[in-house]
Amino acid sequence: MRAGREARRTASRAGNSRVLGTVARIGFAASGLMHLLMGYLAIRVARHQGGESDQSGAFAQVAKLPGGTVILWVAVTGLAALALWYLLQAGLGIGSSSKKRWGHSLALLGNGVAYAALASTALSLVLRNPTDSSSSSSQASGTILSLPGGQWLLILVGLITAGVGCYFVYKGARRKFRDDLVMPAGPAGKAVAALGITGHIAKGIAIFTLGVLFVVAAVKVNPEDAAGLDGALKALTALPFGEGILIFIGVGLGAYGLYCFARAWLARL
Repeated sequence: MRAGREARRTASRAGNSRVLGTVARIGFAASGLMHLLMGYLAIRVARHQGGESDQSGAFAQVAKLPGGTVILWVAVTGLAALALWYLLQAGLGIGSSSKKRWGHSLALLGNGVAYAALASTALSLVLRNPTDSSSSSSQASGTILSLPGGQWLLILVGLITAGVGCYFVYKGARRKFRDDLVMPAGPAGKAVAALGITGHIAKGIAIFTLGVLFVVAAVKVNPEDAAGLDGALKALTALPFGEGILIFIGVGLGAYGLYCFARAWLARL
């Protein structure tokens, strides 16, 4: 019990660091840039102009910019700091008897892991060792399928991923993202709300599609079907009106990117 209280105090002191909070805001801005580029690349895919519309594809576009390596290093630092901030906040729930507190900590833990993965993706570009989400997802799915009960485990991964996508849609539709921000008044607040709604719904649809692909891979016992986010977005083009759907998602991801820029300034840290 005493160890748990001490862990919470340590996490609280570190999580409330002014320096860490400032650098974490850079992480939100880096995420914003990444989503803007992902939106642009998704629209290119919808128009059959090629490209990889996932995180690695977005960071690869950054690397091509003047001073791209410097921008990527800043992105790595900011995303890593943001991951650390989330993980420290998750640590505040250690030893708590409140189920709601534990649930909140698990959500923060998930955010921390997600931003750590983004930092790793950006770092791989800086070190000139880029990763491909489709092949990585296929390899991970193959590993899971090789485990005892791996087919059911991969279905569970797919359902959890799809659930995360549904949560993003819910968070956008119900404007729950407002809890993460100090919302400005007037037209600025309306603009941030519009970006948050559109962005969360579009990103939710993309993540939900990725979850469905994991389930399909498990049912067919074919890791190649478990493409990454780029594969999930490209799979949408096979649907009726799929190109229009993908263009909407591209615009929505761009809106989410602008929302992330707003969050960099307005986030409750």
